[in-house]
Amino acid sequence: MLRAGACQTPELLSDVPAALAVVESFADQAPGVDLLLFPECFLQGYLTTGDHLARTAYELGSPEFGEILARLAPLRQTLVLGLIERDGSRFFNSAVVITRGEVTGVYRKTHLTPGEQTFTAGAAYPVFDLNGVRFGINICYDTRFPAAAKAVAAQGAQVLFVPSQNMMGRAKAELWQPRHNAIRGERARETGMWLISADVTGERGAGRIGLGPTSVIRPDGVVVAQVPLHTVGMVKAEVGGRARGPCRTESRA
Repeated sequence: MLRAGACQTPELLSDVPAALAVVESFADQAPGVDLLLFPECFLQGYLTTGDHLARTAYELGSPEFGEILARLAPLRQTLVLGLIERDGSRFFNSAVVITRGEVTGVYRKTHLTPGEQTFTAGAAYPVFDLNGVRFGINICYDTRFPAAAKAVAAQGAQVLFVPSQNMMGRAKAELWQPRHNAIRGERARETGMWLISADVTGERGAGRIGLGPTSVIRPDGVVVAQVPLHTVGMVKAEVGGRARGPCRTESRA
């Protein structure tokens, strides 16, 4: 059985120390959780400009990223952490799997939006095993494409984790907020996997707002738990094995 926590966070831009403090805070609140999921590009913040990528991206094998891993090493939970990755001259919208300060895998977003052309698309769908449960990752827009989830399910995964970032203009955010779970529910039904997503909340400047959702969807496509809108918080679920579904939803101001 895998106890997972999906974290709905504030949006932080170019403030890695603050982002790490948020990770540590959620970890402190979840001593019984095995894995914590964070939003898309959470570590450095989701901006797709060339300047932001050049200033903030990390080579995963670099000493600078090693310092981040050392800080996260005391955490008992495995982390699925969205970040901006550099590999030579290329940039990737990635999610790294970190256990006790070690990178145990990385997924690179395969389907890029028109505004993400500063990134290079990934080409693989790795899967990971924790507590006898196999899981994979899609990132946000990937879930619009059935093949992305099916590639994970084809490898025997029981859970699909989805780091997301839906900071949008208010009208667009309100239009899309209910559609995200509808689309993800289709992916769950098609594949028979649980789907657990994490997103940001709050506002950015004038008129942009993050509404989530951060939620847990059963293999039949039903949303069984969700962090309330406009709330920094966590939803917890037990999946795999003799899992009994979502335990509870916890939120904090």
